[in-house]
Amino acid sequence: MTLPDRYSYGPYHEGPDPLAPPLDLREALDQIGRDVMEGSSPRSALEELLRRGMRSTSGLDELTRRLWQRRSEISRRNRLDGSLQQVRQLLDEALEAERRALFPDPSDDARFAEAQLDALPSSTAAAVGELSEYSWRSETGRENYAKIRDLLGRDLLESRFQGMKQALESTTPEDVERIREMMSDLNDLLAAHARGDDTARQFADFMERHGEFFPENPRDTDELIDALAARAAAAQRMMNSMSAEQRAELSELAGQAFGDPRIAAQVAALDANLRSLRPGEDWESAQRFRGEDPLGLGEGAQALQDLAELDALAEQLGQSYPGARLEDIDLDALARHLGDDARVDAARLAELERELRRQGLFERAPDGSLRLTPRALRRLGETALRDVVGQLRSRRGERDTALAGAAGEPTGSTRAWQFGDTEPWDMPRTVRNAVLRSASTGSRAVALDVSDVEIMETEQRARAAVALCVDTSWSMVQDGRWVPMKRTALALHHLIGTRFRSDALDLITFGRYATPVDLGELTALEPVWEQGTNLHHALLLAGRHLRRHPDAVPVVLVVTDGEPTAHLEPDGEAYFDWPPDPRTLGVTMAQVDALAKLGASVTVFMLGEDPRLAAFVDLMARRSGGRVVAPDLDGLGAAVVSDYLRGRRG
Repeated sequence: MTLPDRYSYGPYHEGPDPLAPPLDLREALDQIGRDVMEGSSPRSALEELLRRGMRSTSGLDELTRRLWQRRSEISRRNRLDGSLQQVRQLLDEALEAERRALFPDPSDDARFAEAQLDALPSSTAAAVGELSEYSWRSETGRENYAKIRDLLGRDLLESRFQGMKQALESTTPEDVERIREMMSDLNDLLAAHARGDDTARQFADFMERHGEFFPENPRDTDELIDALAARAAAAQRMMNSMSAEQRAELSELAGQAFGDPRIAAQVAALDANLRSLRPGEDWESAQRFRGEDPLGLGEGAQALQDLAELDALAEQLGQSYPGARLEDIDLDALARHLGDDARVDAARLAELERELRRQGLFERAPDGSLRLTPRALRRLGETALRDVVGQLRSRRGERDTALAGAAGEPTGSTRAWQFGDTEPWDMPRTVRNAVLRSASTGSRAVALDVSDVEIMETEQRARAAVALCVDTSWSMVQDGRWVPMKRTALALHHLIGTRFRSDALDLITFGRYATPVDLGELTALEPVWEQGTNLHHALLLAGRHLRRHPDAVPVVLVVTDGEPTAHLEPDGEAYFDWPPDPRTLGVTMAQVDALAKLGASVTVFMLGEDPRLAAFVDLMARRSGGRVVAPDLDGLGAAVVSDYLRGRRG
């Protein structure tokens, strides 16, 4: 077996990184759930999550901020007259060297040459043009003038073909002729494409002859045009960003590129072809550059192309256009401008969005809107219950609330299995029995036998009918109690749905009116400004729920932050008054008495420190044999769950 001698390591770009940590969907769902419970739609909550990001992943807003910072750096650091400055500097050096060479010569020819130099126009482009036929005496002057033509040629081509300047570092006449032929063939190809001809064969021949000038390796004529048009449009925007004098000078200097005016003519023809083929490119806008770092023609075109790419990336990250998807983000362009960490963050956000949808955490409602699925609600409830259990366990003197289930709870004892037993096995004792039995017979193999099985003894618990009445009046929103109330309902719902499945839970909201709701409706319930705390109606609905389950232990839990200010009239209309009307207090208390006759004690979880509310709920507790709990917002869920567990035991 032979092994390769060398290995190559680099960034992993073929799809998701297989060594990256898995996506934390629970954290994502918790954030979405929190926003939904605060009143956002599921779609808005998902979009907000993607904008905000998570602990280990930058969001779209942060990536956009970095893009705008990068954009600002380009425009604030640079200016666009680099080619003009370089040409002027080379020309000044050439003229100074030429004057030094002419000064010792007493001949009339030398004086005439000096007069020619003195008469040169102040315009750099005009001076370079007039010197095209000048016979240089100094070596420095001759070399600098050749450098000017070479620089102009390479900059002109670099502004239209990325990477050309480096490829033509040392240009020979043969190179110039090859470039001219390539430009001529290219314009012929574009003209044929513009006429509607089939250019597949012509494109293949062109790439075979001139492919070295196109390292991006386009696959067809359209790809070639797209790449060239984007670059040419950037070069035009660079010219638009200059002053009129600078544009005129550069246009005139372009004719001196490589000392061959045919090159500039071919570039002009190329621009005209590309404009007609891609009129949708931005050929007209300009950018303001106010920095100190001079950019040449090629560098300036690249800067304008970078700015356009940054603008496109910002639009992709904004996701504000119809049909926007995170898969639209150009990850390669993002990595070029912000680094590989930005690529990873954007890819993980796209993967997060896909996974949230793929795993069935969102569904379409009948009206077409997006909503959380029951599976997502279960996950939110599991998180809420876990937080509640953590709070209960942290209390001194509280027993563990991780109970076995509604049908029975472990007593701590075990016994041998008998036919018909359905209790869970005690696996450590069962395996221990098998090991001891096998060892006593001298067998080295251990196999389970029916006689080894021990089960955990449980004691039966009565089922409960639970009515959780939650206040949804505006004061709950105003005082920051809206989300804790919803999280409490989530935790209780999840506890009953997973641990006490035989219990019957009814969620009842009450503001001006009371309404039984399912968990999804409560979770997505938006705050509405309305006056009225109709506890009377809520207790009526709670009593109806308890009567449906006469064999269950009745448990009534009320979460509120205000005394009753509304009640239900015989005609079904709500009556509201503030301060509370004596009739409202009377009919509400009558419902407390009716629940007491059903054997239900009412536990009130009082939020806030209203003395009138405290006096009323104290009276409710004494009349029903219940109690009053005044938790802080963080402890509301733990208080409700703890009281439910206490109440369901009778």
